[in-house]
This record gives sequence, structure tokens and C-alpha cells, in this order.
Amino acid sequence: MANNTYETLLILDSNHYARDPGGIGNRISEIVSEAGGNVLVNRLWMEQKLAYPIDKHQKGTYWLTYFEIDGVNIPKIDRALQLYEPVLRHMTLKLESRLIEPILANARGESVRVSTPTDSEPAEEETAEKAEA
Repeated sequence: MANNTYETLLILDSNHYARDPGGIGNRISEIVSEAGGNVLVNRLWMEQKLAYPIDKHQKGTYWLTYFEIDGVNIPKIDRALQLYEPVLRHMTLKLESRLIEPILANARGESVRVSTPTDSEPAEEETAEKAEA
């Protein structure tokens, strides 16, 4: 079966995250690996006040995970995240193949340059005019 690339956004309990930031990140990677996935990027996104309280929490830590896995194993990850205490909410999306590289580069903190026809080599007419001059 073909592996697809997915993005999971998690809202974590900020108190749990503050006590063990490395442990929570590692556990999220383990959950994906145990389900048969391969983690591509796993990182903190931001911490902010929630729009509405979730289980009496006013503030949340947002965590992004990008991984490759066969789609039939997504429910395993879903269930494990529901049972993992620091996770308040999570959402998993399948990424379109044309967006995978730019999204992963951005998540890694690399600069992304999208080439357009005007960014590439000059048109043949322009090159011919410069050669004649």
C-alpha cells in the first residue's frame, strides 16, 4: 500500500508541556512510529490563549507533526492521541503531494522559493536581443 503524508496539529496542556517538553515531543514521535509511520518533522508551533476553555484550560501549546504512513493506520494514531493525557485536541489532515516539499521546508525553518516563469531563464526573444547588441 502507498504511504501518504499527513499533518497533525495538537493542542497540548501547557502545564504538562512546561514540565517535560522533550518527553512530550518524543512520545508523539513514538505514537506515530508504533502505528507504522515515519516522522518527518515534529516541532512546537506556538503557545497562546484558547478561544474558549477546553477542559477548564485557558491556554494551550500548539504542536505540529508531519509524518508518512499508510492511511489505514491513521485510526491507531487517533486513538493513541485521544488516550494521551497532555493532548487536549488534535486534528490530522492528508497533505496534497504538490504541497509536501514547501510545507516540510517551512516546518524545518528552511526558506522556500517557488519558481515562476519570470523567475526562470529569460525568454528566448530577450536572449536573442542581447546577443545581437
